[in-house]
Amino acid sequence: MWGGRFAAQPADAMQAINASIDVDKRLWREDIEGSKAHADMLAAQAIITSEDNAAIQAGLDQIAAEIAEGTFPFSADLEDIHLNIEARLTERIGEAGKRLHTGRSRNDQVATDFKLWTMRASREAADGLRVLQQTLVKRAEGGAEWIMPGFTHLQTAQPITLGHHLLAYVSMFERDRVRLIGGALEAAWECPLGSAALAGTGYPIDREMTAKALGFHAPAANSLDAVGSRDFALAALSNLAIAATHLSRLAEEIVLWTSPQFAFASLSDAWSTGSSIMPQKRNPDAAELIRAKAARIGADFAALNAIVQKLPLAYAKDLQEDKALTFSAFDAFSLSVTAMIGMIETMRFNREAMRAAAARGYSTATDLADWLVRELKTPFREAHEITGKIVRRAEEMGVAELGLLPLGEYQAVDARITEAARALLTVEKSVESRDSYGGTAPQRVREQIERWKEMFA
Repeated sequence: MWGGRFAAQPADAMQAINASIDVDKRLWREDIEGSKAHADMLAAQAIITSEDNAAIQAGLDQIAAEIAEGTFPFSADLEDIHLNIEARLTERIGEAGKRLHTGRSRNDQVATDFKLWTMRASREAADGLRVLQQTLVKRAEGGAEWIMPGFTHLQTAQPITLGHHLLAYVSMFERDRVRLIGGALEAAWECPLGSAALAGTGYPIDREMTAKALGFHAPAANSLDAVGSRDFALAALSNLAIAATHLSRLAEEIVLWTSPQFAFASLSDAWSTGSSIMPQKRNPDAAELIRAKAARIGADFAALNAIVQKLPLAYAKDLQEDKALTFSAFDAFSLSVTAMIGMIETMRFNREAMRAAAARGYSTATDLADWLVRELKTPFREAHEITGKIVRRAEEMGVAELGLLPLGEYQAVDARITEAARALLTVEKSVESRDSYGGTAPQRVREQIERWKEMFA
């Protein structure tokens, strides 16, 4: 492509490090879409003839069919998807194919293609999260009244419901969807095509026309920024990394819940693996791998950020590495979401084990303190101290639940405590009492489930 300037071929190692076709061939749809829009604009501006444009359009359609069918002859000698398609087009339609590149550069071409791909991938990632949310809501509906322990510091805190716990992730993933979709819309704001290498072009092109044809809101206002920036990819990977972190947190809970020590749930055979030496094992490998893939997605973002942060304007070859990192992150995320949906759909929860665990660790202590405040008008800090003394007494006596401690032991700490207070100290009554908006009470959980179902409709 630059034989007029160079007399010798590049070294083999140079060719190997310079070629990106094995990675960026995934941009073929976007490259053809951009080229078709560019050719239409060139013809509308009388920069090429309508006959040349017709040949280009037909040739690009034929190339798209070849790639889709797997018969396209990709060549590393042509470096990237852009030159591969252009060379094949010229081979098919002759001189008209050589005119396609008028008024553009590979710099604005790749920026446009990559933006289009990232926008589509972000929307698809958001769609995947929607399916996961629907799966979680369905399981939450079945567990709206199932009691389990809520934790802080991974220590028993207060009883909650399984439905409430699962809906927490629905909320997390909704914020992730908003970020992913919002990032895609932000990337769609400005179209790089027509910025050429870095300075724009002297041809009378119509950048408004190509921007509109490709779904952008406007052409990029600064040609240097358009070809030298990758903040759209950075934003997408940042949003993806946050969403992957939320997937990882849920995966970690699955690892804990399915352990014999917790026994809150079990995974189906389809989403478990065994051990080569221990016949009894059922390993949560999918959940563990989601944790690891979240780390890789975060690393992809950090790597791309490190590449971009040291680059002067405008384009530098370092940016060739942007696509491998971005493709890798989106691939890992898609697989993680699919695996999580499968695990949640088929997981079996152990209601009895969760309820028993919720009753341990004096999880209803706050309910006693609240009773002291509500019924006896005790200042909360004083109520906290009284309750702490009663918990210590239960520990000393080896009584596992506050509700099982004899009333006399309560009254030995504070004579005002009555049987009515002790009767409240069950996990069922504790959960029912947390009926503030957003709370864990079953009626509130059911309200939230209906709200989500209406949103999904």
